[in-house]
Amino acid sequence: MSLYRGRFAPSPTGELHAGSLVAAMASYLDARAHDGAWLVRIEDIDPPRDIPGAGDSILKTLASLELFSDEPVLWQHDRDEAYREALRRLTAEGFVYGCACSRKEILAEDSRLGLAPGVYPGTCRHGTGGRAVRAMRFLTTAEPVTFHDRLVGSITQNVEHDVGDFVLKRADGLWAYQLAVVTDDGFQGITDIVRGADLVDNTPRQILLARALGLPIPRYMHLPLVLNKEGQKLSKQQGATPLNPDDLKGEIDRAWQHLGFPSLGADTITAFWKAALPLWKERYV
Repeated sequence: MSLYRGRFAPSPTGELHAGSLVAAMASYLDARAHDGAWLVRIEDIDPPRDIPGAGDSILKTLASLELFSDEPVLWQHDRDEAYREALRRLTAEGFVYGCACSRKEILAEDSRLGLAPGVYPGTCRHGTGGRAVRAMRFLTTAEPVTFHDRLVGSITQNVEHDVGDFVLKRADGLWAYQLAVVTDDGFQGITDIVRGADLVDNTPRQILLARALGLPIPRYMHLPLVLNKEGQKLSKQQGATPLNPDDLKGEIDRAWQHLGFPSLGADTITAFWKAALPLWKERYV
């Protein structure tokens, strides 16, 4: 493995909250524990969901927590040409085809075939029958994808069966998360990805894309999620409240305890990072 390069890549759909702080903390400590680089990327490729100013607000909050990217922050809105080139390469290699299906049609076909709702049934694999192309999909196979997660061990998924051929460019013309994240991880030379467990299911798709693009496969570590009172993942969509700027020491201590460590009771944020780093290193390096 080359020099460790990790990243924290929030979407600017709201301000930093307790769940995203856990991911920021763990990815930062893991990078420092491996004497590596920690990069910040703002994944702002979904204008209908992105909130103006949220990206800058996230960076400001990170700075108040003494979390600074080791390289200039990468904004995905600047990366359109890179995604276009990745799609071109994948298409030239035979990994991509056009799809004319609507979500309603996919759900109806899933019901008819007895598939899980949302699994793409391969309707347009051999052409659209003259219908206009709505989205571009990645062609999967029945070969299972297996990867090692540093927390939970070996994970296997049959992407074709569990997900189907997945979207790389959406019907609304926007880039899909999967293509953007893999392209940017390759561009930034990311060797290690530390993020929430809600993205475990996405990992096999990203591995398939990385292989098709000839990119190295990072190591993965998926963290336990912070849940709300209803047992749902704490997220901006579920009404997660921003971090309390008047209690940042308390916020980082609670995030630290969520990761399975005892409270440090540090007097300052600087003291917290100094005390937390050797404990993380002892457990995970």
